Amino acid sequence: MSVPRQRAFLILLACAALLAAIGVIALAEDREPAPSFTAKTLSGEEFTNESLKGKVVLLQFWATWCGYCRREQPIVDNIDRRFAGQGLVVLAVNVGESRKDVTKYLEERPRACRVVLTEDTNLAARFPGNGFPRYVVIDREGYLAGTQNGAGGEGSLRRLLARAGLGIATSD
Repeated sequence: MSVPRQRAFLILLACAALLAAIGVIALAEDREPAPSFTAKTLSGEEFTNESLKGKVVLLQFWATWCGYCRREQPIVDNIDRRFAGQGLVVLAVNVGESRKDVTKYLEERPRACRVVLTEDTNLAARFPGNGFPRYVVIDREGYLAGTQNGAGGEGSLRRLLARAGLGIATSD
């Protein structure tokens, strides 16, 4: 390759790298930080945005009377058990029900993941929705990675978590 062609190639390569860097910066600026929240689980563990930095967080908003939530409960619990070692924290946020009702439900249908009541968090107010289940994923840096309204099964949840950088293949 001649010197002028090499120089043109290098300039073109430098321009491509610059455009790629600008694209990455633009993507980073478009990311929305998760709203500030606090949550206390039924077992007494306390979580905040700051305490969860470095973790991928899956929030499942659910209710005991929701049939779709009941069907997805084993899927969410399985994902929690299988990927906690990769830095996944699952918080199942029960919305609008009493401690007594949720405790009774959990005696019959125990959960593997951490359960949070509306009275012990501001998460339901920070992520309002009008259907169950509702999922929100926060990435390791504290940015919203995605949401899902309604049940979608294991594959859908895995794809949602992959958007937060959690390496979950759908064939696991």
